[in-house]
Amino acid sequence: MQRIIEESQNGILKGLAEVVLVFSDKPDAPGLAIAKNKGIKTETLSSKGLKRQEYDKKVMEIIDKYPFDLIVLAGYMRIITPEFVRKYPKKIINIHPADTTKHQGLHAYEWAFENHLPETKITVHYVDEGMDTGEIIAQKTVNLQGCKTLEEVEQRGLAVEHKLYPEVIKKFVESL
Repeated sequence: MQRIIEESQNGILKGLAEVVLVFSDKPDAPGLAIAKNKGIKTETLSSKGLKRQEYDKKVMEIIDKYPFDLIVLAGYMRIITPEFVRKYPKKIINIHPADTTKHQGLHAYEWAFENHLPETKITVHYVDEGMDTGEIIAQKTVNLQGCKTLEEVEQRGLAVEHKLYPEVIKKFVESL
């Protein structure tokens, strides 16, 4: 999220894309403070005591107050309801630290490390009603050869994530 904000203010997205809102389900999420410090509006809503459909309905009411062309998930770890996905078809994207045809869900870097993979992929995909099953927009390979720790795997992966996600957003905006 921070990299996307930085790219929109001073990088490859400057003049093309503006982050209009950073939303979190966790009121103490560090990204909210980062966004506020960069002059971005923030909203938060705790999911405590709410069913998924009820929660997502409230989230849609919040985000619909803002003009947007794309919902970019960055660290948002909730499963979105089918109603949410259907309301914004091909307008929600996510980044996943694995090839989504081989690994969906949590702990993708751990999966790559524990399986001693020589490489993995970072995948940007449209969000659909499944978990990390949406149409792939872009992928980049991460060379894991020589990684001796999970931290090394994560560092290499994050370097690719931070480059790939803004590039995908740029192509999306340019296609509008």
